[in-house]
Amino acid sequence: MNVQPSASESAAAAAVAVPEAVPALDTAGPKDPGPGTGPGRGTALVPIVLVVAGGLSVQFGSAVAALLMPKAGALGVVTLRLAAAALILLVVCRPKLRGHSRADWGTVVAFGVAMGGMNTLFYQALDRIPLGIAVTLEVLGPLALSVFASRRLINVVWAGLALVGVVLLGGGGFDRLDPVGAAYALGAGAMWAAYIVFSARTGRRFPQADGLALAMVVAAVLSLPLGIWESGAKLTVPSTLALGVAVAVLSSVLPYTLELMALRRLPASTFAVMMSLEPAIAATAGFLILNQALSTTDALAIALVIGASMGAVRSQTGARKKRQKG
Repeated sequence: MNVQPSASESAAAAAVAVPEAVPALDTAGPKDPGPGTGPGRGTALVPIVLVVAGGLSVQFGSAVAALLMPKAGALGVVTLRLAAAALILLVVCRPKLRGHSRADWGTVVAFGVAMGGMNTLFYQALDRIPLGIAVTLEVLGPLALSVFASRRLINVVWAGLALVGVVLLGGGGFDRLDPVGAAYALGAGAMWAAYIVFSARTGRRFPQADGLALAMVVAAVLSLPLGIWESGAKLTVPSTLALGVAVAVLSSVLPYTLELMALRRLPASTFAVMMSLEPAIAATAGFLILNQALSTTDALAIALVIGASMGAVRSQTGARKKRQKG
């Protein structure tokens, strides 16, 4: 899972899109097959299909979570998702508990706290505002991290474009959206940025996906008291448990697997640009499953944030290529 220095900027670029990109980038990177040895058109489409499938899985998993909230509450859904994902990852990864330093454990705990905070705040937002808008506001956290990390003037332009999108979403005032829900989504974005930083550090300290599995356990343990406090015995209802496992598989386990497979064949920069479409996928899932139709202004705002994310990724990738040639 160690990220080589030459790949660090690609990882940062991919992090603009969604958190699921980071564990995959820490685990594997695309290999350049060299001129004349590229895959055929059919083979080249495989990683693209995998990325799209992963994005669909995440957002439709969020839509299923929204359907589950009336039964288990937002905090209960977070607990079910994290606990089920932690159990699955522990069984699959079987992480080693010995041989790690105090600094290693400190990093993985910080990663788990960021993961738990991101999920808790996002589901609180999802309980109050439409899925597409929640994801659009959340993605501002990674975008801001990318802009600050790059220190390039062009990325200020992309940040300004994203800001215009946010103003359009507010429609002159976030009371139209539910200001509390919007605040939760922005808070989730801040925790997303922290998730990215500690995910990269965890990837350098733990082999394979061990750090991810251990961090998921930390997040699940932290969320458990909140879920029990809000939902109590509701969490043990068989139908609720089944939906919780479905959310965990759709929103965590399946996307991580698909994105890992895709990144073995796809450049990280291309992966990041595709993942920048996440708000659009979320809006589609919200419309199809939750009947959350968007206005023309909301759709334009989402498009602006997507464009800003894609532009930030492209500018980072272009700068890296220039330095390599120089």
